[in-house]
Amino acid sequence: MSHLSVLVLGSRGAVGAAAAHALRADGHAVIEVSRSPQRGGLAADVTTPEGRDVLADAARRADVVIDASGLEIADVQDAVGSTPLVDVSATASHLARLAGGVAEGGAVLLGAGIAPGISTVLAKALGAAPGDDVDVTVMLGAGEHHGAAAVEWTVRLAGTPIYAAPETEQIVNLRAARRFHSVSGRRTYLRADFPDDLLWGSPSAVAVRSWLALDSRVATAALRIVGAFPPLAPALRRAPHLGTSRWRVGAVHRQSGQRLSAWGDGQSIATGRAAALAAIRMVERHVRGAVTMADIVGVDDIRGIAGVGVDRGATVH
Repeated sequence: MSHLSVLVLGSRGAVGAAAAHALRADGHAVIEVSRSPQRGGLAADVTTPEGRDVLADAARRADVVIDASGLEIADVQDAVGSTPLVDVSATASHLARLAGGVAEGGAVLLGAGIAPGISTVLAKALGAAPGDDVDVTVMLGAGEHHGAAAVEWTVRLAGTPIYAAPETEQIVNLRAARRFHSVSGRRTYLRADFPDDLLWGSPSAVAVRSWLALDSRVATAALRIVGAFPPLAPALRRAPHLGTSRWRVGAVHRQSGQRLSAWGDGQSIATGRAAALAAIRMVERHVRGAVTMADIVGVDDIRGIAGVGVDRGATVH
């Protein structure tokens, strides 16, 4: 396809910078948008009406917009208007608002990244039927340094109910535990509010449950303590980075035991590259309305992301 003009909101962050780099490597033009952009970028503080006016003007001249700011401001969608928007967020309530706020003739991709995003693609690829159950496992590298928005997302989980759990009773984040197979043996994962049930499971009548672990068993244990005692959650802002930068996501079909997994090194880089791929696909396929990564990207596309591996694991029971 022809080269695109892509606005990257949050371009100074780790995810936005990775998305911008991937797009430029494919020959696309990138307009970096942040409060204090590098030379040639566009200065816009989207927390203010004036900043969103600047964004709106620039979006009218762009083919697609990537919001990698982590701010989760729904008004950004209004500013972007009918220009396709790729949102890099893992907060279910925010994504639900975006799904209901698509402008006439516009489009939004909900949750581009590792989880949701790559995880959504894997879950769909298992071919679950209505009434089936799929578990999504997310193991993140506890040694990777993330921006304030990513840390705050984790802090906010503690003690809060999962937004779109398939159970009839209320499920609280980081309390329920389940053991799953991993490359390092069986590991404990904690129930966490990654919104794959909202994005794909519920519309497909498949019960999707998401689970979180960190590659450091000590760090995972700390998360479990925070889940049991939510007032301790702010301590996560000062927690040492114990572990590596490797990540792995998987999807397990409970009825058949079939599973798919993807992995890489560097969560922020992989998220940015996935968002860049999503932006290109949005324009290529002339997408309209609200979609997920699983609607426009397949497993082979995930394999094509630099630094990301995919495998079909052995059947597990």
